[in-house]
Amino acid sequence: MKRIILEMGTGNDLYGEDYTKAACRAVDDALHHSSLILFRSLGFDHADMDVRVTIAVQQPKKVDIAVVAEKLPRGNPTVKVVQGGLDVVDGVHDTRSVIATAAVEAYLDIDETQWVSLPPRG
Repeated sequence: MKRIILEMGTGNDLYGEDYTKAACRAVDDALHHSSLILFRSLGFDHADMDVRVTIAVQQPKKVDIAVVAEKLPRGNPTVKVVQGGLDVVDGVHDTRSVIATAAVEAYLDIDETQWVSLPPRG
């Protein structure tokens, strides 16, 4: 499998302290930065694509991986949650704003001998 796409996104939940909601918003943000036109252009099937998502939040155990995986419209998703992101605590109101980051990678099993390498420009 060769990685063909890497997109990053951020998402937050300002008032609900919901790590899953922040994670889903980060995935949505990453997906809105990408368009997989190569599938239509080159005749690949989206079902052949593996999609690996890494979410970073301060409390990884509070992310519902199945809910995040449902945000992916195509491919075979795998979601991993790691320590990261950012919590911003409002000590006056005793609340926490949750900020998540996401990396969305798409992989295809391609035969690189079928691709033509172009010489460097310059």
